[in-house]
Amino acid sequence: MSERRRRPVARPRWAGAADERPMICLCKNHPMELTWYGRTCVRMRSKDAVVVADAYQSIVGPTGRGITGDIVTYSHPDDAPHPKGKGRVSRDGSTLLPGSLEEAFCLDGPGEYEVKDILITGVKTFRDEHKGTERGRNIAFIVELDGVHVIHLGDIGHLLTEDKLTDIGPVDVACIPVGGALSATKAAELIAQLDAKVVVPMLACDDADSDEALAKFLHEMGVSTAPALQSKLALMPSAIPTEVTTVLLEQRGKI
Repeated sequence: MSERRRRPVARPRWAGAADERPMICLCKNHPMELTWYGRTCVRMRSKDAVVVADAYQSIVGPTGRGITGDIVTYSHPDDAPHPKGKGRVSRDGSTLLPGSLEEAFCLDGPGEYEVKDILITGVKTFRDEHKGTERGRNIAFIVELDGVHVIHLGDIGHLLTEDKLTDIGPVDVACIPVGGALSATKAAELIAQLDAKVVVPMLACDDADSDEALAKFLHEMGVSTAPALQSKLALMPSAIPTEVTTVLLEQRGKI
């Protein structure tokens, strides 16, 4: 698959079965769809292509459990590589792709790209508040799908500078890690910085800690009652809400 690089934001370091449960649908016709597979792994589908973010073998298994896509992005190296993992590696050589995504176009560095008519911007960030000295680097990917701008923040661990916010640009949907290095208070502050209208929490902690982490985040977001779990998010530009809306997604296909 060919890649066309467009106005780099930063110089790149390189030259299943249908779910019948109801989903949240903020639109009609042909919406962009977003599904959560656990931790920071999400799948975004548009009319042109499918983008899968953070499909680590430690999350989706060596085979990928049938998760397919045209483009796969990785925000950081896999923290817990599968002990029996093998196959194609990401561009920086730090992550093994699951079998079902071995043919996908892989992005794991900063820059601005166009692949299969999908515009993707990778912005360098970090997984801690000390410029990566504790937990390493992170790439936040902004993806434009059917006119909807989605930011996948990976495992970000800090608030954003004005320069980074300029690199990121306008955001409609923010997929944000909850329960990781970013505190609930700072996660809510980050959402305010981005001015995103739809918020998708990604539980980046162990199951035993997830309920407490989510409750703290919802409290900081001013959500008094947790929204009902939905199978997926569907959205198109004409239906983006005017008020901040938090969407809780079910985890699809646990290992």
